Amino acid sequence: MENLDLHGERAALRGNPSFVWRAGQNRRLDMILNWGKVPPGEKLASALVDGCGAGIYIKAMQPYVETIAGIDIEPEHLALAVRNVPSAALSVAAGEQLPLPTQTFNLVLSHEVLEHVQDDALAVAEMLRVLKVGGRAIIFVPNRLYPFETHGHYWRGRYYFGNTPLINYLPDVIRNKLAPHVRTYTAQGLLNLFIGQPVRVIHHTQIYPGYDNITARRPGLGKWLRRITYALENSPLTRFGLSHLLVVEKVA
Repeated sequence: MENLDLHGERAALRGNPSFVWRAGQNRRLDMILNWGKVPPGEKLASALVDGCGAGIYIKAMQPYVETIAGIDIEPEHLALAVRNVPSAALSVAAGEQLPLPTQTFNLVLSHEVLEHVQDDALAVAEMLRVLKVGGRAIIFVPNRLYPFETHGHYWRGRYYFGNTPLINYLPDVIRNKLAPHVRTYTAQGLLNLFIGQPVRVIHHTQIYPGYDNITARRPGLGKWLRRITYALENSPLTRFGLSHLLVVEKVA
């Protein structure tokens, strides 16, 4: 993975996919299966992972889906996905122009991708185009109210990788100079992408991180962070979570 520019300019612009499967991803998978209407003990007919990266969500979803496909704009990431999930239908493509027929999939997953695309409204429209009527799109994107910008920041023309506190609390004119490479969404800003689209909102909330790195180093601290912040998801303080979880269903 040394050639994948994990902390460089390209990673800043388009993000890094997940390369390993951990507890945080497993928790999100449970949400995807629940809100994606995957029948217990059965399989969903078809799913698309829009921005599949190295394919770890495709691999995790395969036991629950008859036919699964993935697209990604980075050939290097897709080459890893081909090795991880050789049976999946994979294509190099941008989210704004999916090389897929209309009304193909029962489920479309967009996992922390919209913040990186050139035109997020067009990418949303494309996801909904390939979704069948009655199918669901499940979308995770960064929350503007989370206290850290997790995609790093720029300062005096130089990119700094890592979590940066409070950038997202600044006015847009300042925030977008420090983090011009990535979007972050308010609740209303995310919902605005779906105005005029043939969908109804099924579920919208915010969720806290998996704390996998902290748990690996300090298991006790990670356990308590999970216990406390996952409890906050059942309170008004969920609005400060790491990511939005939005579930929409396509209507006729």
